[in-house]
Amino acid sequence: MRETSDDTTEPSSEPSTNPRGIGAFFARHRTAWLITAAAAGFALIGSGAVAVGAATSPVVTSSAQTAEVQEVAPSTSASPAPTPTATTPPPRPVPADAVPASKLRTCSVQGLTTDPRFGNMQAQALNADTGEVLFDRDAGTPNRTASVLKLLTTSAALAALGPDYRATTRVVQGSEPGTIVLVGGGDVTLTRLPTGQESIYKGAAHLDDLAARAKAAYEASNPGVPITKIVLDASYFGGDGWQPSWETSERWNGWMSIITALQVDGDRDNPVLQDSPRSTDPVARAGTAFASYFGGVPTVVGTAPVGAAELAQVQSQPVSVLVKQTLVPSDNSVAEMLGRLTAIKLGAGNTFDAIRQATPQALQAYGIDVSGIVTVDGSGLSDNNAVPPTYLTQLMLKINKREGNLGNIYDGLPVAGRSGTLSFSDRFNGGNTVARGHIFAKTGSIKTGYTLSGIVKAKDGSTLVFAIFALGKVSATARQAIDTLATGFYNCGNNLSNN
Repeated sequence: MRETSDDTTEPSSEPSTNPRGIGAFFARHRTAWLITAAAAGFALIGSGAVAVGAATSPVVTSSAQTAEVQEVAPSTSASPAPTPTATTPPPRPVPADAVPASKLRTCSVQGLTTDPRFGNMQAQALNADTGEVLFDRDAGTPNRTASVLKLLTTSAALAALGPDYRATTRVVQGSEPGTIVLVGGGDVTLTRLPTGQESIYKGAAHLDDLAARAKAAYEASNPGVPITKIVLDASYFGGDGWQPSWETSERWNGWMSIITALQVDGDRDNPVLQDSPRSTDPVARAGTAFASYFGGVPTVVGTAPVGAAELAQVQSQPVSVLVKQTLVPSDNSVAEMLGRLTAIKLGAGNTFDAIRQATPQALQAYGIDVSGIVTVDGSGLSDNNAVPPTYLTQLMLKINKREGNLGNIYDGLPVAGRSGTLSFSDRFNGGNTVARGHIFAKTGSIKTGYTLSGIVKAKDGSTLVFAIFALGKVSATARQAIDTLATGFYNCGNNLSNN
């Protein structure tokens, strides 16, 4: 059969054997049959789609329907499907708390650091309120500090001795009739000036006062027996009195005495001058001054008898005052006195070697890592001392907050253009005068290094702490380079950039 259209058909060329049967019916009603067949096909296809959907989609049935299905379902001996085991997925990684964005700082002092007067420069500056490092140049390397070491010595003394400790000079009964013993207790500030006159150490004990008390007590306990000999006992300090690494010029230039437990006026030729030449025998000078109050009787060096009766004593100013007398003028002899007294208090000994052990030990009280610190003296005159600028800035954070007894250090710091070693004519002059009155810091000066460490009350109202070292082949002009960088810190304040 060839289809020509939906409505017309061609008659068959073959005769029909059953003209009245189904075939004749189809032949006469071809179009209707095709329509009916198509409809039936679509119905079957639709039923199949529904069946497939029923097999793949969940169907909600009533309990009765479910029971009916179960009745007609064929039984099976197959095992039921295993129930899946619930598993807990691993926790998803949670990002750490976001790190706050750092302030973008734009005030650079990089150009100031290239000043050739620095030699080898190390420096660090921190925000005093947050401890954030604002500026750093090789600050973790320990190096010589010059007199900035006095910050460590005085801090150690405050920790070990306390602010109220006083050094005592005594007179005791000698082992022979007519003999008394002058026993030094480490007080280098004891003065030979008569009572009523002040040496450079304001408030110091007076030798004439001690002599008068001792004479009265001796005569009361030894009536009719004159004093004929005075023994000088300086054994409270031991070992060398002069650190081998010190320049001998420090003594005759008037910057350091030989360190003995018995001396007067820091062994100065002139008790009222800070930089006055010192002698080669501080004990003898003290003995001569003391003997003059007893008619000039002879003196000998010795030690007091064990358990000898005390006749009289005088005491130094407390450590809280001695700290200021050390820091403001950068007094080397008082610094060495405090270093030895700290070592004795801690049981480390009474020599320079004891200072090396005792100062870091005492500083542990402040909770700052002291590893790498070397203290061969108390004054900082030695090239062999080593402290990183990072230690100084961490200590300055605590000094600025006056933690413990460290407010005594703050109060003893020279002030730029105002007091102590920062009031000299070559400090904070020219363009650096803007920082006068705003920088509180300890200075350091030796042949191989110039240093400064302290606190900046910056122009923008922030507070910074800092340390600056200029080391190596340097001269006194390094002070101006240091002052200029410190003034840069003052001008930048919390906007100080590390670039």
